[in-house]
Amino acid sequence: MKKLSIYLLLLAFSGQVFAQVIELPEIEITAVNYKYLSSVDSDDTPISVKMLQEKVAMFDLKSSEFYNDEYATYNISFYIPDGKILAAYDKNGKLIRTIEKYKDIKLPIAVREAIAERFPNWIAVGDVYRVNFHYMNEITDKFYKVRLENGNKKMKVKITEKGDFM
Repeated sequence: MKKLSIYLLLLAFSGQVFAQVIELPEIEITAVNYKYLSSVDSDDTPISVKMLQEKVAMFDLKSSEFYNDEYATYNISFYIPDGKILAAYDKNGKLIRTIEKYKDIKLPIAVREAIAERFPNWIAVGDVYRVNFHYMNEITDKFYKVRLENGNKKMKVKITEKGDFM
């Protein structure tokens, strides 16, 4: 009797194991606004900025509460503690342009090295990272405004993400 109950118990569990196999069709998730992501992406961009940019690219306008067939363009703002993005979408949900501003983020290595080489005794005390994307332009404007101090002296410089002074 004991062997029979163990056998039935094993049989019951083995049936459930085989019942758990479920096959789902493969799906591929891609960003609708992939050109934006490839245009603003760089290796030294902080993670918080990248995550906000991905949120802008993946935003589904048509399923949002803001969508209405009557409007040709939509301006949507996205925020994080470090900065913000004002994004303009067309009525189909395609990203037209963005204006981005981030304060006091970590400067890329190329920017830090260019500042240290040109202004050896100066210290960066604050920065603003600006990004301007427009789908018609081949080049996205990305630059930093950096506040430098050397004792009582202060100055501001504009520099590209590649370390070229403007």
